[in-house]
Amino acid sequence: MPSADLTIRIARSLAEIDPAKWDACANPADSDSQQPDSKYQEERFNPFITHAFLNCCEASGSAIAKTGWGGAHLLVETAEGELLACAPCYVKTHSYGEYVFDHGWADAYERAGGNYYPKLQVCVPFTPAPGRRLLVKPGAQEAKARAMLIAGLDALMEKTSASSAHVTFCTKQEYEDLGERDFLKRTNKQFHFFDRGYGDFEGFLNSLASRKRKAIRRERKDALASGIEIEWVTGKDLSEAHWDAFFEFYMDTGQRKWGTPYLNRRFFSLLGQTMAERVLLIMAKREGRYIAGALNLIGDDALYGRNWGCVEEHPFLHFEVCYYQAIDFALSRGLKRVEAGAQGEHKLLRGYEPVETYSAHRIADPRLEQAVAEFLRHERAQIEQVIEAYAEHTPFRKGELQQGE
Repeated sequence: MPSADLTIRIARSLAEIDPAKWDACANPADSDSQQPDSKYQEERFNPFITHAFLNCCEASGSAIAKTGWGGAHLLVETAEGELLACAPCYVKTHSYGEYVFDHGWADAYERAGGNYYPKLQVCVPFTPAPGRRLLVKPGAQEAKARAMLIAGLDALMEKTSASSAHVTFCTKQEYEDLGERDFLKRTNKQFHFFDRGYGDFEGFLNSLASRKRKAIRRERKDALASGIEIEWVTGKDLSEAHWDAFFEFYMDTGQRKWGTPYLNRRFFSLLGQTMAERVLLIMAKREGRYIAGALNLIGDDALYGRNWGCVEEHPFLHFEVCYYQAIDFALSRGLKRVEAGAQGEHKLLRGYEPVETYSAHRIADPRLEQAVAEFLRHERAQIEQVIEAYAEHTPFRKGELQQGE
């Protein structure tokens, strides 16, 4: 590696890494270090890149080599063992659980006689939430550590005979930096809610066009018309009974959508044991029985919606539990953003605005690289056009501030 005083190594699991050292890189504003004035620090705390969350994925058996997620976490250290940078990296034998779809690339390469797997994936397993992926501790050697992290990814790609390396749901700054290092750049879209100083849900409704405001009021009323009650459960109030109920919802939705859900029951228990204060379950109850729920994680700046499920179907209940209650909670906590996960154009009419998401890709075979680069050039233009079109159809009154203004 290009430094005499820094070294890079691979950890096969999060359990091998000191949690405090990892988190000092992942969320430096939450550590003892001073809040850095850095273009890379876009938010104060992201729960998904913490040692605790990533370790829940592995310790539960959800993201391990046996399930196609072989840990290969990159660590940049000083000679004294200080961790300066790290990246959650996996040797993948499939493309499931990523939400940035490259199945077409894999199929084309395999048909041409190549081996697309293994590949490297720098990401948070099963989590389409944007955030930093190259986790660098602020300090005098920040730039050098970041460069070594990227060089280490290239070296690991060669060492494992990986066809490619993918840094997904990264920040825009990381996307630009990796693009300057000849990674291919890819964009997509999500829908996020932004607090424009509403104060509460009624303040948010008052920002909408009259017809849209009335539609949301009607949806919220109809969602609870069958005597359904909503509970917010977080922190010490979380119990195994809550997780039992939620896991039933999660399994039902997962089996209907993609066959085999990615997360097992132990994951949720570990999450409750290690991150309870960062967990919000929004649970719907009817006649004393939980019938639906949504799992959210709480950052310092945002509420992140993750999983939803139900055992009873009721009109608009999904919208109430996943979107409206999330807005309610975020406004009550002073959170400036709600990220409601991947896809879902129906979120647009419910106050969620279109935003770009970013990923960067290194492909070893120049023939595949050239084909993918051409595909991505067209895809980026299409995504830009789609976001512009969506932005013209938000439910806000004319003149209301929109994302980016």
